[in-house]
Amino acid sequence: MKLIVGLGNPGGKYAGHRHNAGFMAVDAIARRHGFGPWRRRFSGEVAEGRLTGEKALLLKPLTYMNESGRAVAQAARFFKLSAEDVIVLHDELDLPPGRMRVKTGGGHAGHNGLRSIISHIGPDFHRVRIGIGHPGDKALVHSFVLHDFSRQERELVEPLIEAIAAHAPLLAAGEFATFANKVHLEVGE
Repeated sequence: MKLIVGLGNPGGKYAGHRHNAGFMAVDAIARRHGFGPWRRRFSGEVAEGRLTGEKALLLKPLTYMNESGRAVAQAARFFKLSAEDVIVLHDELDLPPGRMRVKTGGGHAGHNGLRSIISHIGPDFHRVRIGIGHPGDKALVHSFVLHDFSRQERELVEPLIEAIAAHAPLLAAGEFATFANKVHLEVGE
């Protein structure tokens, strides 16, 4: 079983924010692959389904970004999953909108959601980094991530989100390089 976590902040006022790219991605996976209904569990919302025969649980922590690790740890403990069974989809300032990178392990690079997850389960989980761009000034980052994508950014990010959803079975199968290649080919990166 794989635990696929989308990072974001709960509530309608945050729905289109750059910081909610992870929520957007797991919502797209759920729609595309016919996952069950979202229900509250593990301090979050979960949907169960299968990705090419592999059982998967999608999780959107409702703890707000800074406490995401609490929800991830609850679900991982319940299903007796190791960090290697966890895949986190999150916004990434260091990539332009419409770009994506896959990484295993590492630090948090200032991302509070990753910092929280690392403090609860360690650093050895997989990450799908969804580019949102950078405002150019570190002092502007907080405001930047808590605002909606511009129309031009959405035109780049939405096809990426759909490509991630289309190729999510490769994530569940642990075929990270193939997943990244197929997504990059689809979005023309």
